[in-house]
Amino acid sequence: MPNQNSQQRQGDRLVIGITGRIGAGKTSVGKYLESQHGFSYVRYSQVLSDWRAKDPESRAHLQVVGWEVMAGGMQAELNCRLISEVPAESDCAVDGLRHSLDFESLNAAFNPHFFLVYVNSPAEMRWPRLQQRYPTLDDFRRADSHPVEQQIESLQGLAFASIDNQSSIENLYSAVDNVLVRIRTGGPK
Repeated sequence: MPNQNSQQRQGDRLVIGITGRIGAGKTSVGKYLESQHGFSYVRYSQVLSDWRAKDPESRAHLQVVGWEVMAGGMQAELNCRLISEVPAESDCAVDGLRHSLDFESLNAAFNPHFFLVYVNSPAEMRWPRLQQRYPTLDDFRRADSHPVEQQIESLQGLAFASIDNQSSIENLYSAVDNVLVRIRTGGPK
């Protein structure tokens, strides 16, 4: 599908937030929007890492750093930092919303051109995608149940669309294309 954002006025650019459990396919969706649809790509984890995880040890434990930010009342500051990274001149995919405040902040900053997409995939499909990072199923379960991950499901009800990522990467990309068409044409959720 051709890049459609070149015809858009700056104020009409899209900001698509991407949320879902670890290993659901959020990064695949964001990178696909970047490579095939000309979106800029911003990740919460990168903004968090640049801000709070200065040493290699803390970068390896971004869930812990993320929880310190969330539990320490600094989520609004993280959102301000992320919003400042969203370029004004292009559509943008924002990967890694984990908290309702993330949705509220992005929606307030970019409404009516902000759309949340929830990527869903069962745990038995997510762990194999992350086995290099979490070699054992217990490692994966600990990461998946970490407190910073516990509010993600609450975002599903706020999403413009949910994508079930339970088969091929081509099917995931096709689902993204369909959501993008619905967004651009004002189609139904």
